[in-house]
Amino acid sequence: MAYIFLQGGDPSGGWSTLMLFGGMFLIMYFLMIRPNLRKQKQEKKYQEELKRGDWVVTSSGIHGKVFELSNDTVVLETGAGKIKFERAAISKELSSARYSAGAEKKD
Repeated sequence: MAYIFLQGGDPSGGWSTLMLFGGMFLIMYFLMIRPNLRKQKQEKKYQEELKRGDWVVTSSGIHGKVFELSNDTVVLETGAGKIKFERAAISKELSSARYSAGAEKKD
């Protein structure tokens, strides 16, 4: 009777488990990791292409217009005044139509 407990399991069981975990990793990569990497590349490219006069939003949610640029920093002109940020803090561009003179008079 003791020899029954010493026998190994089904030899194909290891491969099916490995395939299951491999499939889960692939799904996670294509649904979570890859889109995040693509977004990071787009943000970095945008941060490098900033120019004076662009309307931007920082990662903390502050809206402003680029007033001055240097290698690592950006000075934004906001409603509260001018604020200095790192380039990495710039998250995305705002539509220039949103802040045009016509849009402000619409209210």
